[in-house]
Amino acid sequence: MAEALSANDVEIQQSLTFYLLPYAAMTLWHGAISDAIGRIATIKWGLGVFVLASIGCAFAPNVETLWFFRALQGAAGGAGNTVARAMVRDLFEGPQAQRVMATVQMLFGIAPAVAPIIGGFLLGINWQIIFIFLAVYASVSLWAAVKFLPETMPPEKRMKLSAKSVFNSYKKIFSDHEYTKLVIAIGANFSAFFLYVLASPVFLGKHLSLGPQEYGYLFIPTVTGMILGSLLARWAAGKYAPNQVAKLAYAWMGLMAVINVVVCLTQPASLITNILPIALFNVGMAMCMPIFSIAALDRHAKIRGTAASGQAFMQMLLSTVSAGIVVPLVWYAPSGLAIAMLVYVLIGLFVITQTQLWQTKA
Repeated sequence: MAEALSANDVEIQQSLTFYLLPYAAMTLWHGAISDAIGRIATIKWGLGVFVLASIGCAFAPNVETLWFFRALQGAAGGAGNTVARAMVRDLFEGPQAQRVMATVQMLFGIAPAVAPIIGGFLLGINWQIIFIFLAVYASVSLWAAVKFLPETMPPEKRMKLSAKSVFNSYKKIFSDHEYTKLVIAIGANFSAFFLYVLASPVFLGKHLSLGPQEYGYLFIPTVTGMILGSLLARWAAGKYAPNQVAKLAYAWMGLMAVINVVVCLTQPASLITNILPIALFNVGMAMCMPIFSIAALDRHAKIRGTAASGQAFMQMLLSTVSAGIVVPLVWYAPSGLAIAMLVYVLIGLFVITQTQLWQTKA
């Protein structure tokens, strides 16, 4: 890409930041828009714009044009992610909501992990094919959403959309300390793993000497960890108290993060020792994410779409900070990434221990 667009590696890397910043900013609006015009209409607009932006990326003549269309992609790309959370809580209650959310969260986690594998294969053709693939994929998703998904926000429940009403809604939800702590914990846990997705070209290519077609060595095990954790979350729903599952998940994540640091500081880089702790970490992350997500959405049932937006915004804000600041500082060695993972886990643990969810007696 750098050669084709007459750019350097840093400029190409920043295209990810140009994607993530608008993604994070627009997540603040997707949920509020869905509260006003309906869930399906919001998904239709989001996916439609994403298709056009992906085509623009594929035919970008220079890096500045790529940045523009990547920003447009980001602005539209979070609609489905955000609205889906609200739809789950619209349709389901109690343990069933936790089970369905576990499945949805698993898919949200799998997508960015599987993407580099697909991208690695498509890169064997050329980089433009990656964006053409995204356009086709989004088109199929748009068709499926319109054809199969129900509208879960009936007209009589819709809220007025205005900058003032959105501002007041966010003032309300982020003034709720319980909600804010829950969404920070979600974002920190996800970022602890997402560091490796963002750093995959250097982590896999430089430190582990893998080519793009071999990225599956990282992402297949980490996806498997997410699937296992999500299945455990589904199984535990209704059987064990949410705070019991959360405490077990954090004990597991902390253990894996510490092992990851120790291995990276004491052992030479290798596939098994550097990847296995990340994959096992994802088991704990996927176990607690649906619990925190449902708890956060239940704090503001009347503006559930906005609450879902706030959650997605916090998750993507931390991912954006990781992409633009944290990852370039720590990808010098596997140990740098491992330490950053541990720091994110500690941030999540510190915040979640201050919540009612954590402190409630089982």
